[in-house]
Amino acid sequence: MTTAIYPASFDPITLGHVDVARRAAFIFEELIVGVYSRPINNLLFSLKERLLMTEEALKDIPNVRIETYNGLTVEFAREHNAQAIIRGLRMASDFEWELQLSLLNRTLEPEIETVCLMASQQYSFISSALLKDIARNHGNIDHLAPPIVVKALRQKFALE
Repeated sequence: MTTAIYPASFDPITLGHVDVARRAAFIFEELIVGVYSRPINNLLFSLKERLLMTEEALKDIPNVRIETYNGLTVEFAREHNAQAIIRGLRMASDFEWELQLSLLNRTLEPEIETVCLMASQQYSFISSALLKDIARNHGNIDHLAPPIVVKALRQKFALE
């Protein structure tokens, strides 16, 4: 069975993340979405909230499983016998960081490939940080995130 992991903090999950997950699930027999429990950046949502939103957003994709993890991503991939780590690229500036991560991961685990999927055009400008900023400033986010995320952001920023 070909297995890939799709790791991120998902703080919160966007329609861009959902798009990458759908496309990766089409390529691989099993996709394990890893919600990283200890990212460096400041989080708006707890691990439990991020996990629940990710599960809800991806529930209709049959070969996707969602798990939390901490530690090295390559270790998470190795634990699940994954052959690939999925990364989404929105723009050229993402490439440098993803290339650096890919090369580093390859030194740690040469058998695991990094597979980068280009963002679909309609989602190429979306990031979790921008989504949160728009919500914080009372902008319309309905077309940027799954309904569960829109509701959670409105609650966080007292928009409802």
